Amino acid sequence: MQRYFLEKPFDGEQRVAISGDDYKHIVKVMRMTSGEQLLTVYNGVVSLASIEEILDDEVIVSQLEELDQHNEMPIHVTIACGLPKGDKLDLITQKGTELGMKRLIPLAASRSVVKWDLRKSDKRVERLQKIAKEAAEQCHRNHIPEILPVQSIKQLAEYAASFDVKLFADEEDAKSEVPHKIADRLKNVYHKQSVLVVFGPEGGLAREEAHFLKDAGFLPMALGPRILRTETAPLYLLSAMSYEFE
Repeated sequence: MQRYFLEKPFDGEQRVAISGDDYKHIVKVMRMTSGEQLLTVYNGVVSLASIEEILDDEVIVSQLEELDQHNEMPIHVTIACGLPKGDKLDLITQKGTELGMKRLIPLAASRSVVKWDLRKSDKRVERLQKIAKEAAEQCHRNHIPEILPVQSIKQLAEYAASFDVKLFADEEDAKSEVPHKIADRLKNVYHKQSVLVVFGPEGGLAREEAHFLKDAGFLPMALGPRILRTETAPLYLLSAMSYEFE
């Protein structure tokens, strides 16, 4: 059943209006009519609703019942990803949402070829937020992952202060005689904790950045003996965390 995230809650009469892109999707794409049912989500609560009326620019739906659906990963995972080339961040956003990511932080790493200027940054974040919303509806999430504005490595370290666990993918650690494997790092992660994991762009994090993160309390983590693409690495980790905790 199709799912839509609401911008406001049901009113006192258990009704709410859906407009904008969701209105177009309901009317033009799904071609739904009065009386048909759909799912709505507001503040993490899923409800079964029925289309009551279709107007020129909005659909009025009425709440039938709240549903006991909880599809979020029990670990709150934030991914910080070095700005990659092309549309790779679109893929990370979409698939990361499907795999349970809570938040995505674009990272302006020293080896990032792509640079986001301030003028275009807001539009890029808005685009990624839309991708996250569509993916969250498709995979039946209770919450839409948050896409934060691009940050520098220093801004990220300051932002990380409130996290329970802080990790970063490190190629050099993977090459060491005793690498810190994902399984070993996850032994110290528990349900409902917040975890921040940093991934570099193409070419990985510079050694200066790795040392800076260590000094800021981040722990290095090996992703195995093979070199993963920048768009593969965060999805590899999220899959491992889903296996471990779900």
